[in-house]
Amino acid sequence: MRPSSRTLRSTAAALGLALAAVTVSACGVTDKNASASDSADSGKPLSDLRIMVPNSPGGGYDITARTAAKVMEDSKITNGTEVLNLEGAGGTVGLARTVNEKGNADLTMLMGLGVVGASYTNKSKATLTETTPIVKLIEEYGAVMVPKDSPFKTIDDLVTAWKANPSKVSVGGGSSPGGPDHLLPMQLAQAVGIDPKQVRFVSYDGGGDLLPALLGDKVDFATSGAGEFKDQIANGDIRVLATSGDKRIEDIDAPTLKEAGIDLVFTNWRGVVAPPGISDARRERLISAFTKMHDTQEWKKALKANSWADAFETGDDFGTFIKEQDKRVEDTLGELGLA
Repeated sequence: MRPSSRTLRSTAAALGLALAAVTVSACGVTDKNASASDSADSGKPLSDLRIMVPNSPGGGYDITARTAAKVMEDSKITNGTEVLNLEGAGGTVGLARTVNEKGNADLTMLMGLGVVGASYTNKSKATLTETTPIVKLIEEYGAVMVPKDSPFKTIDDLVTAWKANPSKVSVGGGSSPGGPDHLLPMQLAQAVGIDPKQVRFVSYDGGGDLLPALLGDKVDFATSGAGEFKDQIANGDIRVLATSGDKRIEDIDAPTLKEAGIDLVFTNWRGVVAPPGISDARRERLISAFTKMHDTQEWKKALKANSWADAFETGDDFGTFIKEQDKRVEDTLGELGLA
């Protein structure tokens, strides 16, 4: 397979698991009532918004959702906002829940590239293209990371050992196959001349599960968003060998893959969708709330603190982006024999 230098900005999709097994309550106002309320109360704080995170606490989706919720609450854009986690199957359990909550005007889901890929690798019946697109929030560069005592001091050290014996070197990621933490090492392998089918990838359900595995030497290196591990990077428990963007990440002393002579740029992204069947008035109310949040100084500070790039895009434009990303992920996984 040829090395790929294509920038992959991608998102998420879902697994149609039987929702009888998912017993999280779904109490929301009806879309009809919400539509009338949205028209009448458009100048008031948005009440009782629920943001579902489709993987474990502590991961990138979770941090993004809780950060957004706090900024909206502190800025009085919303009140009574709840963030809940519904883990499973790379985010596709949460996706199936969202699609099946048709017309639930209170529910949203924080999603991204990982859900898109998981919908293919898990052969999900529910898809992101069925949801109501609200907003794309951020983009995030990936990082190639090792624990502090790793023998790999540079990205060249890692690549040399990896090429010598690909199946011996393990890589962990906080997403299922098809997600960003999986796609990055697969494309990195292609770029340095390793057959991706030889890569020994270990999947974890979010950065919260990946962190102890990396610190506990359960994997030789990890690929994920640097923002999820900023505290451990800052205190030296984790070393970043390289980052995957077209420019360096501020406050992280590591070259880009391009600077290290590897022809690859890779970018992850995250956004918010709602169930299908909500009213136009409700959709616009949700878009308005996230737009107000985006314009706050608190959100700008959060972008910097988490090493996120601003990638704000709403409504139909975001919907078009999701469709494009869905196609790109399908093509990439097809090249890897996974879709």
